Amino acid sequence: MRFREALDAPGLGSIAEIKRRSPSAGELRGDADPAQLAAQFAAAGAAALSVLVDARFGGSIDDLRAARAATELPILGKGFFTEEGDLDELEAAGADAVLILLRDVDDARARALLAHARGLGLDALVEAHDADELERAIALDTEIVGVNARDLGTFEIDRRAQLELVARVPSDRVVVAESGVHTRAQGAAAELAGADAILVGTALMRAPDPSAKLTELISRPLVKICGLTRQEDVDVAVDAGADLVGFILARETPRRAPRVLDVPDTVLSVAVFVEEVEETPADLVQLYARENGHRARHAALYRGGERVASVVDLPWLREDPLHWEGAASLDGRVMLAGGLSPNNVRDAIEAVHPWAVDASSSLETAPGIKDEARVRAFVEAARC
Repeated sequence: MRFREALDAPGLGSIAEIKRRSPSAGELRGDADPAQLAAQFAAAGAAALSVLVDARFGGSIDDLRAARAATELPILGKGFFTEEGDLDELEAAGADAVLILLRDVDDARARALLAHARGLGLDALVEAHDADELERAIALDTEIVGVNARDLGTFEIDRRAQLELVARVPSDRVVVAESGVHTRAQGAAAELAGADAILVGTALMRAPDPSAKLTELISRPLVKICGLTRQEDVDVAVDAGADLVGFILARETPRRAPRVLDVPDTVLSVAVFVEEVEETPADLVQLYARENGHRARHAALYRGGERVASVVDLPWLREDPLHWEGAASLDGRVMLAGGLSPNNVRDAIEAVHPWAVDASSSLETAPGIKDEARVRAFVEAARC
């Protein structure tokens, strides 16, 4: 399979990166075995690999050769390439794709490298890290656009700026969000902004078990704890491993939060409204229509003004024995809500295969007051 095709598959793909050190993070995994890691990442579900061949990252072209011998996954040769001869060496070593940094080449040189890559049968990941470089990448008719959250001059990470750039890439391009992904929620944020894949290196190389960390980052469903009204309950949900935390800001509920409470950047915050939406610092908005003075059954999840998922819930104060069956029939991302608890969430996941699961009242001792043990049990059950 070609590199581009592997990244363009449904869902969020991952490029697992093999590197021993980083100029920004220092020593990561000095004894990394590229062949062993390549096989492990393939087994863990990586869509493709990235192998650093630059000595500044502790890499060499031999690392690419070793990875190529250990897996059939598409491999991106990664380094600082400005000459056609660099691409020849990568192709001979078994690379399927090459990185082109727009920071390092002008448009004429970029076009020459892209043409040479095509002639060798290589795909090209053209990397941008700011708005000007993104415009250049698009104008170059780049098929695979990488958007790096890290400024390679200062090494600073700006995820918010990255996500806004990701959202601007035309839909006919394959988009890769690079750098700064350490949690499942951060990967999901890139996915919702429009990324087809994430490139992850440092988080994997620092992990005690790199392949297990990769599995964690790309696993679904995400877990949302909703109806939070107290900061201590937010902290428990985050510590338990929730990916999304929800704050109901509609007026007709005893679970109304005073505001969107403090949330670390390792998780996503969700502001829940019925009919009227107010400005908040939340990452996402969950919006229900209003019917007969109450919220409608189903909602939509929005990032900015764009709908990114469907929220499938139970009817107001009623049950529905076909709830899971109906949810399973829907296309696109589905967040399953309504009646989920630590006791049934596993069955629900197996029946529906949702993008996310959402629980609120079943985890409470009183409306808006969460029970720590139930929160932890729900997250653990959803993860099994």
